[in-house]
Amino acid sequence: MYAERRGGEKPPITTDGRSARAERTRQAVIEAHIGLIRAGELKPTGAQIASRAGVSLRSLWGHFGDLETLFAATGAELMRRQDDAYEPIDPSLPLEERIDAYCRQRAEMLEYIAPFARSSEIRAPFSRELQRNRLRYLDRARYEIRALFSDQFEGVDDTVRTHIENLLGVSTTWPTWVSLRDVLRLSVPEAVEVMKRSVSALLAEASGCGRQQAMARAAQEKAAVAPHRRAQQSRPASVMAPREQVVVPA
Repeated sequence: MYAERRGGEKPPITTDGRSARAERTRQAVIEAHIGLIRAGELKPTGAQIASRAGVSLRSLWGHFGDLETLFAATGAELMRRQDDAYEPIDPSLPLEERIDAYCRQRAEMLEYIAPFARSSEIRAPFSRELQRNRLRYLDRARYEIRALFSDQFEGVDDTVRTHIENLLGVSTTWPTWVSLRDVLRLSVPEAVEVMKRSVSALLAEASGCGRQQAMARAAQEKAAVAPHRRAQQSRPASVMAPREQVVVPA
């Protein structure tokens, strides 16, 4: 599972005395924050985090200063774990296989981050850092879409590309997933099928727009050349002057 592939992987810790202790404290606090949220405490207090980390509340705030700093560090750690667990999908696979693999991968990741996303929903209206985290997840989804489905956007102009990439990003990130899972009460396999239909439809639209725009460009180029050709065809044939005419004897 997604979380199991994360086991034991930690960022390197500096080894010089005081810095090493400070880094260990920071990591303990981040792990405590993550652990509390995963255990269902969606709005843990500083005291709860400090207690779980085995540090004093004063030490916690001495290392992080405020909640925004802690949110930034926790968000960076979660993103690092996802980066480590990410397995690129082969872009040369047939389109249907790519869509299936991508949507299953997204579902696994979304189920993994579900407790943290729910926690974020509570605090995000009042936290710029959590709002930035949301944008980072959306940017990540759009980046993966561009890398995996670039062939479906050939010939698509920048405006249409941006619109469809935004729709694909929203369709494969938490706001849509939570609607499928919590509002519609769909199982994970059912939600994956809905996501696959959305992604397939949007990629088909992108590909269709690319073909239409390519045809429109070709028609414009042809229309631009046509007057020049007609002008050439309408010119009178040159007539040789009498002295230049060749007389063939009978």
